[in-house]
Amino acid sequence: MFFFFFFGHVTQPSVHILGNKTHSVTIVAKATCLVMTLKCSIQPNNSPKLMDLLDDTVPGIGTYEDFNTIDWVREKSKDRDRHREIANKSKQSTVALLFSISDAFSGWLLMLLIGLMSGALAGGIDIAAHWMTDLKEGVCLNGFWFNHEHCCWASNETTFQERDKCPQWKSWAELMVGVSEGPGLYVVNYFMYVCWALLFAFLAVILVRAFAPYACGSGIPEIKTILSGFIIRGYLGKWTLIIKTITLVLAVSSGLSLGKEGPLVHVACCCANILCHFFTKYRRNEAKKREVLSAASAVGVSVAFGAPIGGVLFSLEEVSYYFPLKTLWRSFFAALVAAFTLRSINPFGNSRLVLFYVEFHTPWHLLELIPFVLLGIFGGLWGAFFIRANIAWCRLRKNTSLGHYPVLEVVVVTLLTALLAFPIEYTKMSSSELISELFNDCGLLDSSKLCGYTSNSGSTSGSVNATAANGLGARLAGPGLYTAMWQLALALVLKMVFTVVTFGMKVPSGLFIPSMAVGAIAGRLLGVCMEQLAIRHHERDIFRGWCSPGADCITPGLYAMVGAAACLGGVTRMTVSLVVIMFELTGGLEYIVPLMAAAMTSKWVADALGRESIYEAHIRLNGYPFLEAKEEFRHKTLATDVMRPRRGDPPVSVLTESGMTVEEVERLIADTTYSGFPVVISQQSPRLVGFVLRRDLVISLENARRHQEGVVSMSPILFTECDPPMSPSAPPAVKLRSILDLSPFTVTVHTAMEIVVDIFRKLGLRQCLVIQNGRLLGIITKKDILKHMAQMANRDPDSILFN
Repeated sequence: MFFFFFFGHVTQPSVHILGNKTHSVTIVAKATCLVMTLKCSIQPNNSPKLMDLLDDTVPGIGTYEDFNTIDWVREKSKDRDRHREIANKSKQSTVALLFSISDAFSGWLLMLLIGLMSGALAGGIDIAAHWMTDLKEGVCLNGFWFNHEHCCWASNETTFQERDKCPQWKSWAELMVGVSEGPGLYVVNYFMYVCWALLFAFLAVILVRAFAPYACGSGIPEIKTILSGFIIRGYLGKWTLIIKTITLVLAVSSGLSLGKEGPLVHVACCCANILCHFFTKYRRNEAKKREVLSAASAVGVSVAFGAPIGGVLFSLEEVSYYFPLKTLWRSFFAALVAAFTLRSINPFGNSRLVLFYVEFHTPWHLLELIPFVLLGIFGGLWGAFFIRANIAWCRLRKNTSLGHYPVLEVVVVTLLTALLAFPIEYTKMSSSELISELFNDCGLLDSSKLCGYTSNSGSTSGSVNATAANGLGARLAGPGLYTAMWQLALALVLKMVFTVVTFGMKVPSGLFIPSMAVGAIAGRLLGVCMEQLAIRHHERDIFRGWCSPGADCITPGLYAMVGAAACLGGVTRMTVSLVVIMFELTGGLEYIVPLMAAAMTSKWVADALGRESIYEAHIRLNGYPFLEAKEEFRHKTLATDVMRPRRGDPPVSVLTESGMTVEEVERLIADTTYSGFPVVISQQSPRLVGFVLRRDLVISLENARRHQEGVVSMSPILFTECDPPMSPSAPPAVKLRSILDLSPFTVTVHTAMEIVVDIFRKLGLRQCLVIQNGRLLGIITKKDILKHMAQMANRDPDSILFN
């Protein structure tokens, strides 16, 4: 015991051998400590007993306050200690061995439950949203719970050309006025469409505002911030889950230019957070919980697009901050379970996981890469424009009186959207149905206006007419297609405008589907233009070989798919995960090259106009303390330029390892708002001993006052390893060494900030102490780094103030 204590004290950071003089101080310190230990060990039985928090774990120690950053290093260290203890006990008894096995299996069980719960919720959301969207147009007489498509399935009076019309489905004009044609029909249906849209949007914003303010928006910017280690209490709670699920259905059904894919990631993460409370190792460890949330992000994309592999890659590429290999496997398993659950529910009745699943069979030509790259350029331009316009609109909402009336804003935007959307066929339908229509390749039995072609002989048909023209299967544009083209061009403008003002309102709003709709419209327009160009000039060398007898020259639906990928990539800056998601949507391996070309071109163009994705831009707008790993720090500044206190500021607030009383420490806590305090040897010798968190300090002092007999305001606070001599009449001391971090991360004043930023990114630090020759000079927090980076980028450093 003597040997361990004597040499163990040498490793403490409070002693630094800098020369003969310091070496002498070290020997004296060891000897003094030894004497005090011996004195404490032979104290009489009636002497005050020191309270060591190592003896009993105090509830609340190691937890974090709201709007604080977790200590990744400490959390991982706690998990390693827990694993080591379980492994040691498993060798001692059969019960401990079974507990070890169940602990190892609990992670996979949790993934199974998350997949099942998220898949079931996603299926319910899809079914309810589809039904309520159709409810704006009419109701089924066989049962009000049937949507339009399901209502007409069992009808024997449905024709193929008018497959959406059947006696069982009645429009509101037919039910209320008894009019089946004429202007009265149009006016009544128009009025009911607007009324239902306003009702759904009003209910959504009222529920969000009254019960769960965190249920608004996409949720992905906040989830990225939470996964980086930030604490936002209630953002993934049960009320947020319930309200988000209900209001997501209402918001999508209202016809606003938004989607459910982003919010489904939030819903899946809420499920994961709630289920984590049933597993001790995830409930008590914030770092382990974030591994689960990373897997839940993959589940959200899996059920949103029916793309399990794309979901895992999305979590890895776009959302996650810490993604070990074990999380990769579990993410894949959870995404698989969720996709299987959604497939079992079959929400769309077509044995597919999404409404706009398509299959293309026509091969693409090498020269088509040119229009595909043009679509990529359009996607990049759209992404850069959308981010700047949306951030400007959100900043206007935030800094003006517009933000004080969220209900009025939602109602007005919904009213304008419904009034302008109803007259146009392609804005009246839901965004998912629009994408499905645009992705679709015209077949022999299609009756859509997009398939309104006419043959060279002059006959018209609502379907593809496979008549021969010079030995080729020609499709010349007819009146129906021309009408569809100008309606699509108008729909493109309206979608772009309404998407800008809708994203960020106080209702659940995703961005994937509106961005894909914009790109799909642009792609379909370009695809039809290329198709007509190839048909009319098929004899030219550039188009020779494109058209063959009995086959289509070009697939306009493929252009819509590539355009959708390009616009989504321009807004989110996704690349690999985006291509895989689109590939899983279409099921066509031969179209990976066009998708890759469009996605990369879109990212290059968008990055040239602005480095931030829409999620990173919203993180910066809201002032979240998120340290982006993709952003490079190239400035030649040092730690001394960023640390606090600055020149002219009062010295940093510190605690001493001995010599302070309970009253002095409580006064320091009350007078400051710091999240932690460095501990030094003394005020005269500020050599670093360790670091203690504010929350741990407060909880420990409250626990000592409640449970330790005789603790008063004058009781000494000790962070020392050895027990000092005390007189029998002195109040008992409170020993807090167990909450002291004896190995805080430190840098010198001459450390380059480029290195400091890398340390914070890769280790997930919340603070770093600055020393010189062992003496404490200052502290650098994550927020200090973010403010410094904003200042170096000529941005307002005070914008990093999350409230």
